[in-house]
Amino acid sequence: MDTHELQRRFATLTTAHLADACVRAKVPVHCAPGPMRPLVQGARVAGRVLPARHVGSVDIFLEAFEHAEPGDVLVVDNGGRIDEACVGDLAALEAQLAGVQGIVIWGLHRDTADIQAIGLPVFSQGSLSTGPLRLDPRPADALTAANVGPWTVSTADLVFGDEDGVLFAPADRAAELLTLAEGIRDTERGQADRIRAGVSLRSQVGFDGYLLARQQNPELTFRDHLRAVGGAIEE
Repeated sequence: MDTHELQRRFATLTTAHLADACVRAKVPVHCAPGPMRPLVQGARVAGRVLPARHVGSVDIFLEAFEHAEPGDVLVVDNGGRIDEACVGDLAALEAQLAGVQGIVIWGLHRDTADIQAIGLPVFSQGSLSTGPLRLDPRPADALTAANVGPWTVSTADLVFGDEDGVLFAPADRAAELLTLAEGIRDTERGQADRIRAGVSLRSQVGFDGYLLARQQNPELTFRDHLRAVGGAIEE
């Protein structure tokens, strides 16, 4: 799936829809750690992962940009460090010039006001004034893989980001996951419209029937019931 189509379809979805789609498709849900948020409210990204393991110098990003394809998202692995910022305004400007559509940082950023003015979507764990005061050995896979929390991602993965956070998914499952997410979105929107019209969610999903059935079969879960009635509120 090309970047334009990926972005077009994600424009009407959320990372929550995609997370639920992963559950339904039995694809492991790989979310970035909870504090990961966009610098600008409403910022969104959807594209191929462009990995870079930061070791103390900006040159790793410049080298990554040499291999970037339009619409890639730079995913920076700084080990979740909170004692230094690893991305600032110059790296964001260079990313924008290279055709990169956003930056996801497992770590911190700085130059917040300047990055916000640049307009490139940047997701990070927070901000700090100081940059790195170190230069560590560079691992062999510095430009082929990045860790974000417990997950390792590469160019075989896609990254999606919105105000709920960041989620990674295998690129070869993109079409399936987007289709499932669209179905979940439509079901949930219909349910929300009916609640606003005065029809409770409990009645929509036959909650009283679920309670009765659970008396007969204590192992019956609410998720099993939702799948049977076409509900979508949990996946």
